[in-house]
Amino acid sequence: MTDTGWVADLLSDTVTRPTAPMRRAMAEAEVGDDVFGEDPTVRALEERVAGLLGHEAGLFAPTGSLTNQLGLRLHVDPGGEMLADALAHVVRAELGAAAVFSGITSRTWSSTAGRLVAKDALAMVTTGVGPYQVETQLVVVENTHNFGGGTIQPLTEIRALRDGLAGTGVPMHLDGARLWNAHVATGVELTAYGQLFDTVSVCLSKGLGAPVGSVLVGSAEAMARARVWRKRYGAGMRQSGILAAAGLYAVEHHLERLADDHGRARRFAEAIAEVGPYVTLADVETNIVMVDTSGTGRSAAQVAVAVGERGIRAYPSGKDRVRLVWHLDVDDAGTDAAIAAFREVLGQGAG
Repeated sequence: MTDTGWVADLLSDTVTRPTAPMRRAMAEAEVGDDVFGEDPTVRALEERVAGLLGHEAGLFAPTGSLTNQLGLRLHVDPGGEMLADALAHVVRAELGAAAVFSGITSRTWSSTAGRLVAKDALAMVTTGVGPYQVETQLVVVENTHNFGGGTIQPLTEIRALRDGLAGTGVPMHLDGARLWNAHVATGVELTAYGQLFDTVSVCLSKGLGAPVGSVLVGSAEAMARARVWRKRYGAGMRQSGILAAAGLYAVEHHLERLADDHGRARRFAEAIAEVGPYVTLADVETNIVMVDTSGTGRSAAQVAVAVGERGIRAYPSGKDRVRLVWHLDVDDAGTDAAIAAFREVLGQGAG
C-alpha cells in the first residue's frame, strides 16, 4: 500500500505527485512577475510547448479547463456557436463555462467512443445564414478522448475536417489535454497534430505528472489576446515560474515514459477481458480503461466501492462505466492488484 492509503490510485492521472527531481527544479526556478511578462521560466515553458506543437506562441495557465475556455473565447463571439462531439470535455465537464463566461452556444454530434468522423461534424456546420440562425464559429476536437476511454483521433479524419472547413472561415480548437499520450502511442509528431488546429490546449498535470498547469498555443496575436482574457478571468499569476518549472521538467523527462502507462493499462484490460465482456479491447489505446458493469448486476458506483474496499481507487464515470487511468504513480504491482480486485468483484457480480 502506498502512502496515499491506496494500493493503486486509478481515479485519474491528475492524482500524480511531483517526483523528487521535479521538486528540486521547482525550488531552484528563476522567477519574475508573469503578469508583466517577466518570469523567465514561464516564458521558457511557453516557448518550448509552442515549438513542440508547431505554433508561434504559448500562454501558461493553471488548468486545462481555463486554457480550453480561453481558446473558445478567442474564436467565438457571444451568441456564436461551437460544435463538439457529445462526449467532449468542453461540453460535459467544464460546467457550462463557455455559456457562462463567453455567451457561447453549442451543438454536438454523436460519436462512438469519442472518435471523430469528419463528415458528422461537417454536416452540422452552419455559415452564411445572416440573422436567421446561429452561425458556427468553431469546431472543437478532443485528443485523446477522455470519456471515450483514452481513444486516439485518426489523423486522416482531423485532416478531412480541416479540409472540409477550408473556405468557411470556421477555425478548429484542439482540447489536447492528453495529446502527449496520442503522440507516444502512435508515433505521430506533435507538430503534425498541432498545426492542423488554430489553437491547442495541452495539460502538464495529467500523465506528465506536474502538479499544476496547462498551456494554450496559437499565433502570437491570439496569445496576446488570450493573455488579456486570462487576466479578466482572474488567472493572472505572479512568480509562477515555480509551477512552470515543474511543467518544463515534465515535458523533458516524463513524455516517453507514457508508454509504460499504456502498457499497464493494456495488460489490465486484457486480463479483465479474459473473464467476461467487461472491456472493449479495441478502445484501449492509451492509459485509460473503461470497465462495463452492465452485465454484473451492480452499478458502476457499487463496483467502485467494492474495489475500493480492496485498495483500488476508481471513478464511476456513468451508470455502468468505471474509468481507470494509469499514471507514473501506478507500477506493475499496483496493476496486478487492480487486476485481482476487479476479477474478484466482477466475478461476484456475475454470480
